Amino acid sequence: MQRSKIKPKSKKEIQLMSEGGKRLSEVKQALKKKVRIGNSAWDVEEAAVKLIKKSGGTASFKMVPNYSWATCVNVNEGVVHGIPKKETVFNKGDVVSVDVGLYYKGYHTDTSFTIGLQVNKKVNKFLKTGEKALDAAIKKAVVGNRIFDISKKMQDNTVSNGYSVVRALVGHGIGKELHEFPHVPCYVGEKREMTPLLVEGATIAIELMYNVGESEVILGEDGWTIYTRDGTISALFEETVAVTASGPLVLTL
Repeated sequence: MQRSKIKPKSKKEIQLMSEGGKRLSEVKQALKKKVRIGNSAWDVEEAAVKLIKKSGGTASFKMVPNYSWATCVNVNEGVVHGIPKKETVFNKGDVVSVDVGLYYKGYHTDTSFTIGLQVNKKVNKFLKTGEKALDAAIKKAVVGNRIFDISKKMQDNTVSNGYSVVRALVGHGIGKELHEFPHVPCYVGEKREMTPLLVEGATIAIELMYNVGESEVILGEDGWTIYTRDGTISALFEETVAVTASGPLVLTL
């Protein structure tokens, strides 16, 4: 039996989230241009603050208790929640992940991307695998499927290429709150029928967090940044998706 049910959003709510998602997508595309050799994580943060203000929205992450930044920026072994610091300067060969959220007209949207800076073919394959795995998972966000179907696609497409998915962290429902029910793991943790049923109007942040090496992670000394335990490279790809009668609608593209 299904233990909990997803509370669907109305069409009006999804429209508002779509408006916010379009604005966040524009922010994301501009931030991608800031991830270049010689720039710093603080350059990304400064740009995000200006762009979010210009969009008419508010930085979702600044609404998280005790977190004071609009972005999370992680490099190489950094997985998530990296504080954007001036001293974090991007170098050739780095893998840089940026996570950013927007609160607009009462609703949050959330998205992440990872860029390799003049990386080798092996690392490029790692990043392409994540992009494809997320795309495959999004296609499973349809009425009648379950969270299991999304999780399985992320896990299967990642693990089959020799990588591991992070199990200590999950994607999430999203809307009036940045983090809502249900959890959206990038791994299969329980039987399909025990995971929430996807209904029309569900809105979820599908987030793939995966590593070159082991899946285990550790918390850094700053109390926020999460790193791979074995020091191998990690990457992150995320989109906010609405489940509609005609299929998945990616709000942050």
